[in-house]
Amino acid sequence: MTRPPRVAFFGSPAFALPVLEAIRAQFEVVLVVAQPDKPVGRGLKLTPPPVAARAAELGLPLAQPTRLRGNADFAATLRESGADVAVTCAYGKILPAALLAVPRYGFLNTHTSLLPRLRGAAPIQWALIRGEKVTGTTIMQTDPGMDTGPVLLQEELPIAPEWTSLELSDALSGQAARLIVSALSRLGTLLPQPQDETQATHAPMLVKEDGFVRWAEPASVVVNRYRGVAAWPQTTAFLGGARLKLGGLGAAAGEGQPGEVLAVDDSGVTVACGAGAVRVATVQPEARKAQPAGAWAAAAGVGPGARFDVS
Repeated sequence: MTRPPRVAFFGSPAFALPVLEAIRAQFEVVLVVAQPDKPVGRGLKLTPPPVAARAAELGLPLAQPTRLRGNADFAATLRESGADVAVTCAYGKILPAALLAVPRYGFLNTHTSLLPRLRGAAPIQWALIRGEKVTGTTIMQTDPGMDTGPVLLQEELPIAPEWTSLELSDALSGQAARLIVSALSRLGTLLPQPQDETQATHAPMLVKEDGFVRWAEPASVVVNRYRGVAAWPQTTAFLGGARLKLGGLGAAAGEGQPGEVLAVDDSGVTVACGAGAVRVATVQPEARKAQPAGAWAAAAGVGPGARFDVS
């Protein structure tokens, strides 16, 4: 193009904010599209997603359609915005083929994995749960499939062993912001590379049960799951049927029956796994605040030999 492209930005959560800010710093954002406002908190106050709130602060044109498929009014809004290209970042809705054809250069998606690995809704979380050492960001040309479009740019990101999904999300958000600016600056000149379908893996949306501790698994696997579900649904264990949220899990020395409490001290509660053990730093009983695991154990009468429920 002889001029910088005009961009329509599709995103919803806080993760997408650095990407929006990077784009608007160098390009004209002619439309922001986010999910509709949703009830939040005990009072169920109708609250806009972070991207919508930021667009309103900036005075950017904003649309929050409840559906995209068959929505002629929204397609007209996108067309009339004059966007040359659309960028999606954690938008949260499937884009119909008819909409993908509206901008001249289609849609670019910032996907937080090295496609074709970890296609789907939760690539950050599953990279950690599966113990990956490296992940990254892919800028792809969106097609009607689930993260199946050709790759335009891709960059690796080593995963620090102490990172949870919170830290990894921050790192990938910054990487995605930088890469999408590079892709937009080279729009029309990048050579799309088809994905190798034989290498595809999937990262489905998390459910609450994904946060349940599997004590029979090796300690390293238990810790990786904790890292992956740190943002949501968090790590849940059961003791005598009571639900507990566990925090600060790390590998520890020790062997025993899966779920068996091996030690309680000021550093936490050490619990045996299928191989090895983990130390739990904090425990949060239902309807109570998180507290040091050692203090919780003392108050609850939990000591060595006690055993968490094993399903």
